[in-house]
Amino acid sequence: MKLSIIMPTLNEAMSIVDTLHSLQYLRDKGHEVIVVDGGSTDNTCHLAIPLVDQFLQTSSGRAQQMNVGAHSAHHEILLFLHADTYLPQDADDLIIKSGHAWGRFDVRLSGKSWHFRVIAFFMNWRSYLTGIATGDQAIFVLHRLYIEVKGFPEIPLMEDIALSHRLKRICRPLCIRVPVMTSSRRWEEKGIKRTILLMWGLRLAYYLGISPHHLKKIY
Repeated sequence: MKLSIIMPTLNEAMSIVDTLHSLQYLRDKGHEVIVVDGGSTDNTCHLAIPLVDQFLQTSSGRAQQMNVGAHSAHHEILLFLHADTYLPQDADDLIIKSGHAWGRFDVRLSGKSWHFRVIAFFMNWRSYLTGIATGDQAIFVLHRLYIEVKGFPEIPLMEDIALSHRLKRICRPLCIRVPVMTSSRRWEEKGIKRTILLMWGLRLAYYLGISPHHLKKIY
């Protein structure tokens, strides 16, 4: 079995080269990397094209971008990866040998402050208890199962949670404890406390039935 790694991008010139370079060993092993750009106005496209198997363009919206990438994927397992997230070594073996229908990785944040270790712990703990995966955790799913649940709902926010709910009806996710490393820039730029309150507040509002279109305006 092989992986199709699908990465949605929008103005990721600062990080895209390093992230894609980290995936070249997987391309050498026969896996494919697909970047789906949502209308970048920086140098993302120029930088990404030489380092991927497919470079696609569509209108912005992470859910739509990932669905477009999945539609063009050739392999049996889809792995959705953010442009500022790094997979652990042997990520492909960890996924393929598990034989699981879908799952996610634990996450570790790149920042050096101890606060980021605490944040990551609670992100992973919450995901383990609820069976809900987020995009930061590098969700993977069998291609056939992704098609069966009709992929990501094309909503402007919470698409990863909505997909998890669809997949959970079939089985709980595999939690791979070897972590991906994702950027802590969101917390660093907007403030740790503010970002935590915002993200948990948005999640609670979503569970209470607030429209993702309204939540996107707040986000």
